[in-house]
Amino acid sequence: MKLLGISGTIIGAKPSILVRKILYEVSLKYPEVEVEMLDLRDYDLQFCDGRSLEEYNEDTRKAISTVMDADFFLFGTPVFNCSIPAPLKNLIDLIPPETFRNKVMGFAASGGTYQHYLMIENQLKPIMSYFRAYLAPSYVYAHSDHYNHNNEIVDEEIIERIQNLADELVHLQKSLHAVVVY
Repeated sequence: MKLLGISGTIIGAKPSILVRKILYEVSLKYPEVEVEMLDLRDYDLQFCDGRSLEEYNEDTRKAISTVMDADFFLFGTPVFNCSIPAPLKNLIDLIPPETFRNKVMGFAASGGTYQHYLMIENQLKPIMSYFRAYLAPSYVYAHSDHYNHNNEIVDEEIIERIQNLADELVHLQKSLHAVVVY
């Protein structure tokens, strides 16, 4: 059972820090869950333009393969101009839609205003609902004030939300894939 955390930006550190913290919580509480991180800052993704997957560069193919191999997901993103950044949307566009079908999804975002959390509700959740994914009801939104000067998450309420989302993702994944014997 592999949980893939995706940091969906090529600039800034906060989304990656947030995703890594949630993955860390999962690995602490649920050692049976394999966690993996896909940080778009580490890849040279080409733009989705409709060509076959084999025609993209090695980094793009590797990112696509990493996503396709995951059992459930945690998407992390900054909020830019009340929206998801282009690299995250590009990654979503590159992935065959059936990859997300019946998969558990969780969301975490960081931003500079306290209203930017609405992007999760108004953009990420509808996109993944379109793919028929199972969406975790809660999510984590961290404002810049929730980090200290070293970019460490220090707000106790955010830390609690991180722990809750970690539990929720694993609980949903296990519940949806439990074998029922009659």
